[in-house]
Amino acid sequence: MNKKILLLFIVLFCLTLIAIPFLNKKEKVPTIDEKIGEMLILGFRGLEVDSSSKIIQDINKYNIGGVILFDYDVPTKTSERNIKSPEQTKKLIDNIKTLTNENLFVAVDAEGGYVNRLKTKYGFVNIKSALEMGKEEASNTFNEASILGGELQSLGFNLNFAPVVDVNVNPENPVIGYLERSFSDDPIEVYNHASYFIDAMHAYNITTAIKHFPGHGSSQDDSHLGLTDVTNTYNKETELLPYKKLIADNKLDMIMTAHVMNTNIDNENPATLSPIFLQNILRDELRYNGIIVSDDMQMGAIIDNFGFDEAIIKGINAGCDLLIFSNNNREYDEDIAEKVVSIIKKAITENKISEDQITQSYNRIIELKQKYGIL
Repeated sequence: MNKKILLLFIVLFCLTLIAIPFLNKKEKVPTIDEKIGEMLILGFRGLEVDSSSKIIQDINKYNIGGVILFDYDVPTKTSERNIKSPEQTKKLIDNIKTLTNENLFVAVDAEGGYVNRLKTKYGFVNIKSALEMGKEEASNTFNEASILGGELQSLGFNLNFAPVVDVNVNPENPVIGYLERSFSDDPIEVYNHASYFIDAMHAYNITTAIKHFPGHGSSQDDSHLGLTDVTNTYNKETELLPYKKLIADNKLDMIMTAHVMNTNIDNENPATLSPIFLQNILRDELRYNGIIVSDDMQMGAIIDNFGFDEAIIKGINAGCDLLIFSNNNREYDEDIAEKVVSIIKKAITENKISEDQITQSYNRIIELKQKYGIL
């Protein structure tokens, strides 16, 4: 009996020694700086990176939450950006993760058709446009998108800013209908095809962001170039239907905002900067609890009509959890990370943004990253 008691004592003593480090270890509490960094997705230049690359230094210094890759550099009007071939793209993404961490969103716009940064001329697979997919049975969209999902996964991407759920209200719309980015003029068909597209992405562990809330399909202008007013063309019941049904299905990761004005709903702000659209309608009316990601905050619709600082503050206060700065519009700003972080920190100290708002966004982002194994 004594030997048994002694053996039990020894076992308990050993287990205690093993457990002490874990009992003393406190869970690291993120700083406000780390929370702010998680809210940013940045674009950058470079077909390759090393430890001296500015984007690598910024990710590590500011805890940047994600990057977005492009195949074309708009300011220089050249293809010297991020994507040249499958092999080069995979190596670039692998190196970014190795030199920073495995916790990044690595994003791309891969809708298919005209809006696909992974073009066949670079050696990537050919994917039909949403309009082409919309002409076939919705279940076929799963097969088409699965090809894309497999490619994205093999390259190292984990976030696709797709599918578009804008209803094709205006087929001549220069940024949606004309570019074949909408599945259909029937909101139910848009929902059906988008649902299969999302399922295909999820089958390959790719997170998605449906766009562009509250609907860009009726617009007559391009929000990349300037403020787009849909007041006289917007049909709320039709254009919100895909969002309602996809939210009810509980399969959404993110919803991307649109830089569109509708003065019947908010006569001061485009949807991206509007608490009425993002809080009253999206959160309260549609019961959406996931991540809200802004469209590019450097588009003409924003920078031509709102000060840079003001737009960032308004976007966060409106409810944007993630802010995209593509660095791929009119000018390239090498110091975009430092500028944005400084603006947000200053706004917090001046009580223009609450820390609670930042924490809520941070928590949503971390929860999604954990769900998909990004953290």
